[in-house]
Amino acid sequence: MDLFSDERDRAKQRIAGLSKEIEEHNYRYYQLAEPVISDFEFDQLLEELLRLEKQFPEFLDANSPSQRVGGGITKEFESIKHRYPMLSLGNTYSKEELEEFDQRVRKGLGVETVNYVCELKYDGVAIGIRYSNGELVQAVTRGDGVQGDDVTTNIRTIRSIPLKLNANNIPNDFEIRGEVLMSRITFNKINADKEKAGEALLANPRNSAAGTLKMQDSKVVASRKLDCYLYGVLGNSLPFTTHMESLEAARSWGFRVPELTRLAHGLQEVFDFIEHWQIARKSLDFDIDGVVVKVNSYEQQNALGFTAKAPRWAIAYKYKAEQVVTKLLSITYQVGRTGAITPVANLEPVQLAGTTVKRASLHNADIIAKLDVREGDTVYVEKGGEIIPKIVGVDISKRNIDSTPHQYIANCPECGTALVRGEGEALHYCPNEDGCPPQIKGKLEHFVSRRAMNIDSLGEETIGLLFDKGLVLQIRDLYELHKHRDKLLMIDRMAEKSVNNLLDGIELSKQVPFERVLFAFGIRHVGETTAKKLAHHFQSMSNLFNAGEGELADVPEVGAVIAHSVAEWISNPQHKELIHYLTESGLQMQLSEEALSLRSDTLAGKTFVISGVFSRSRDEIKNLIEQNGGKNVGSISGKTSYLVAGDNMGPEKRTKAEKLGIPIITENDLMNMINL
Repeated sequence: MDLFSDERDRAKQRIAGLSKEIEEHNYRYYQLAEPVISDFEFDQLLEELLRLEKQFPEFLDANSPSQRVGGGITKEFESIKHRYPMLSLGNTYSKEELEEFDQRVRKGLGVETVNYVCELKYDGVAIGIRYSNGELVQAVTRGDGVQGDDVTTNIRTIRSIPLKLNANNIPNDFEIRGEVLMSRITFNKINADKEKAGEALLANPRNSAAGTLKMQDSKVVASRKLDCYLYGVLGNSLPFTTHMESLEAARSWGFRVPELTRLAHGLQEVFDFIEHWQIARKSLDFDIDGVVVKVNSYEQQNALGFTAKAPRWAIAYKYKAEQVVTKLLSITYQVGRTGAITPVANLEPVQLAGTTVKRASLHNADIIAKLDVREGDTVYVEKGGEIIPKIVGVDISKRNIDSTPHQYIANCPECGTALVRGEGEALHYCPNEDGCPPQIKGKLEHFVSRRAMNIDSLGEETIGLLFDKGLVLQIRDLYELHKHRDKLLMIDRMAEKSVNNLLDGIELSKQVPFERVLFAFGIRHVGETTAKKLAHHFQSMSNLFNAGEGELADVPEVGAVIAHSVAEWISNPQHKELIHYLTESGLQMQLSEEALSLRSDTLAGKTFVISGVFSRSRDEIKNLIEQNGGKNVGSISGKTSYLVAGDNMGPEKRTKAEKLGIPIITENDLMNMINL
């Protein structure tokens, strides 16, 4: 045996050993809550595995623990039909309705008492995860209940979900269902980081979990630290007679099945469980909005069957959103970065969900008109997981006889400019984007934020200070600050080191690539992805400024609305002047020579689906396709040009490609197509 073969064998054994050891530590940490090594020691093991898999990619397994750190990019999420429909549950909000449910169940079964399983109703995203021969092979969201989105790559980043099962009594093929959620601790940390970076805050943990699960970059998904609780096993010929028995088995296989689930002997014990968690749910680190009640016996479940929409053997008891009554003192208006006007209700302070509430969102003019809410009204306020509570109703009986309907403002509360409202839009806007103080500050905060120009030491507070001192009143002023060093040193908390860091960060921003510079301008409707597509299509700001609205709309995935917004922005003489100044200041206003040298039209008009494990990373392969004019898609259809097949590719994609007559090529075939 030569030395290289010997090294490969040792690497293969070490990779297998590390994978098993790391997953055992994951199980101890997430399922048992009994870690036996420190986080540092765990990270060292993972780094060694990543290093070996990079050196010996032929031994990289799709279910390696290294996949939990993410790295795959999913451009489109393939729609998958559920093997077992994901039906909804009927909802109930009172004991009387639960009693009616129990009566229907007992009557349908012809028995006096029924055993129920009581589970917490997690406020997250429903997921079905399929395992074959003990390995995770696919994860699909609920979707419409008949079919959902394939989010397997992102699900693999969730550390509480086993990638491989090691128990002996595992069915060869089964599906386990549960709820993906985000803890309050994680949610609060993400929002704290976003606040520092001057970015918009996430609304609530449930929406954040849903949005994260559909992110294209699995590295970002991994950083969000999602969690998953599992509560149902499905499959053919499973060896269980009760739901509780299947949950206990799933827990023994290594799944995170909640210990909080209880077996209730009769309806009174169900009521006891519901009443306990109505109060105790506030102590949880994740959100629940009720309790799910299921008949325990599978034989009885089968006897009861289903309606067209829901099982007859299960129901959800939902807790009512916490609501308080208080007085609406006044309605004021806020102006956002894009000029959007948001009406805010200023309230007589009241305790709600553990916090003192002084303000509530009124959303827009239509909501105010629908509620007919007026200053001085006694209003009902709820906080159903949102950061800012909302008014849900008015106690008309307590309204002052002299009260008059609220008149929505016609002019900007900050600069006095007449407001506009586009056809079909819910919000009013102030069009004075370059002269309205909140818009200017908001655009500055966006410009310097981490995902845009990433200028260190320039958060919301510092931008506010510089604006109030008259040192930074527009974007170009940032690149004049080096001329005002003495004035900067006179500002409170701006010592010499802070000033140096600030000026160094501004200088470094001149190296930020063109697509992020374009995103940094905060053009309405132009997010990161759109900015990248525009930058790579036009290749320079000069070409972009010379493009007409029709040409802009022809850019893939841009469309008429974004094109109109961009056309309006580039037609503004002040913006042309700004671009000229920033170009002279050294900002990147075109794709780099390196980026341009890698581009060609070799694959123009062709679409590719990438599936499996390759010698290069999937990101690298997808970038090469895009750089050569091709397009990446996530699912196979009649319009797909090629399926690029790697190791461990799912059989479903191969079967579908063969059925549609789509050519299946290897990584080497693709490289030959682009002459690499």
